[in-house]
Amino acid sequence: MSFDIETIVVGAGAVGLACARALAQSGREVMIIERHDAIGTETSSRNSEVIHAGIYYPKGSLKAALCVSGKQTLYQYCAERGINHRNTGKLIVATHDDQIDALRQIEKHANGNGVTDLVWRTAVEIGKREPALKCVAALESPSTGIIDSHGLMVSLLGDAEIAGATLALNTDVISGRHENGLHVLLTRDVAGEEMEISCKELIIAGGLHSQTLARNLTGLPAQAVPPQHYARGIYFTLGGKSPFSTLIYPAPEQAGLGIHLTLDLGGQARFGPDVEWVDAPDYTVNESRRAMFADAIRRYYPDLDETALQPGYAGIRPKIQSKGEAARDFMISGPESHGIDGLVSLYGIESPGLTASMAIGDYVCAKLNPSLAKKAAS
Repeated sequence: MSFDIETIVVGAGAVGLACARALAQSGREVMIIERHDAIGTETSSRNSEVIHAGIYYPKGSLKAALCVSGKQTLYQYCAERGINHRNTGKLIVATHDDQIDALRQIEKHANGNGVTDLVWRTAVEIGKREPALKCVAALESPSTGIIDSHGLMVSLLGDAEIAGATLALNTDVISGRHENGLHVLLTRDVAGEEMEISCKELIIAGGLHSQTLARNLTGLPAQAVPPQHYARGIYFTLGGKSPFSTLIYPAPEQAGLGIHLTLDLGGQARFGPDVEWVDAPDYTVNESRRAMFADAIRRYYPDLDETALQPGYAGIRPKIQSKGEAARDFMISGPESHGIDGLVSLYGIESPGLTASMAIGDYVCAKLNPSLAKKAAS
């Protein structure tokens, strides 16, 4: 049976674009379908833009494997394409002696993930480099950095288009079905016009909407689609010149990873994200959380002037576990798990999704060629 387009990727965030790039460069005819009027307007544009090292994720997980390999690919790609980025490094800090053991466990865990470049720093060493920082010791991650996420997405799209891919903006996927070996999607544009389009391969990279899209595919078993939850994270920016030259992460505690300090490529400091579970995507920045932020930040930056914290922006993490449940790995579901040929669905692609994006693209491409899947995740 003939089809309109060989491969359709639903979602034009960083991960969707990386998938489209990899698939188009493999020789496929690819169309990218995006519901908004521009690429990367949701999760991909509302994060900290950090290139993660791969330190915290469970050993053997997709998050760990794809972050570590994706980080290396991303740095090389940015250098080759002139994408704005900076290898800032990161300090994971212990603000009291009771947290030293936590740093030791972090180092051990990182080594297990293949991140073997962490360096111990004393309070004296840190004081010379970052005098505003209060700590008793720190682990330095030299391979952590920051990136212009929009510049990355523009480049990924450009590569995909050079390889023959096309982009359809303002196009919503309403439903779909699998029949006669093809995926048939019903789409609707901003004018309300509906159209059916068929493809041999379908990649669902819808971020916050992947589960909704998958549930609207007739023939996909309901048990193959994980739960859908949302966690909002807000950021406060710091007025004036940043007192720090590198990223600062407090030692993790039972409540989570704490309030980070990150930098943008212009040098402005920002704090966040926090975690607030919400029923639906909501990008409100609740200014009443400023005091909570200030209390957490003062543990490592005691001279913080709370009035210098200005409301920044909010992002939504696409979660596949609910509040209180253990964090789950990326879920990249191919034909081997749900039984439908040519369908790969991506769920729960939160941090380190941006760092891992190009590695995820290769992994998805390999999912459609099962003999290559193991290689792509290694």
